[in-house]
Amino acid sequence: MTSRRLLLVGGVAVLVLLVGWVLVLMLPGWIAPRQSSAAPATITAEPAAPERKIKARLFFVAADGSGLTGVEREVTYGADPSAQARAILEAQFAPAEPPAVTAIPAGTTVRGAFVANGEAYIDVSTDIVTGHPGGSLNEQLTVYTIVAAVLSNLPAVTGVQILVDGKEVDTLAGHVDLRQPLVKNPAWVQ
Repeated sequence: MTSRRLLLVGGVAVLVLLVGWVLVLMLPGWIAPRQSSAAPATITAEPAAPERKIKARLFFVAADGSGLTGVEREVTYGADPSAQARAILEAQFAPAEPPAVTAIPAGTTVRGAFVANGEAYIDVSTDIVTGHPGGSLNEQLTVYTIVAAVLSNLPAVTGVQILVDGKEVDTLAGHVDLRQPLVKNPAWVQ
């Protein structure tokens, strides 16, 4: 009886190996689509639609260094006020093309922008503090560059709250109070 059992186990083992061999080696060839002798079709990508742009007013340090001057530039269109505020500030924070001089410290990025109930909350990277040259004039130029860029381009926004790395800050360099939203200050824009 043991030889009969041994023969049965051996037969089952051979059958399992045969089925495994068929599944591993033969089945992929049976399932794979047949290659035609015709040349393969070339896939051409549709040209991308041009990115939608709008005209926005960006602000740079005036020639005499005592205020800001507005310059019209094309910026990416934002689908909603928050996205538009972010696109405007990303353009504002980009390195300035000479002869323009920016008041935004190099390396500063927009971490986020949120618009609600007439106020814009602008979250910027800590580079705005660590890279800031200091001084009350420089700090006011930096702050009002952000405020003017948002308020001049988004008429529904009446105040701008600047956050640094997602947190409220008292000031950037010790001179301008950032504890509440700031409003348009025409004294800084020439």
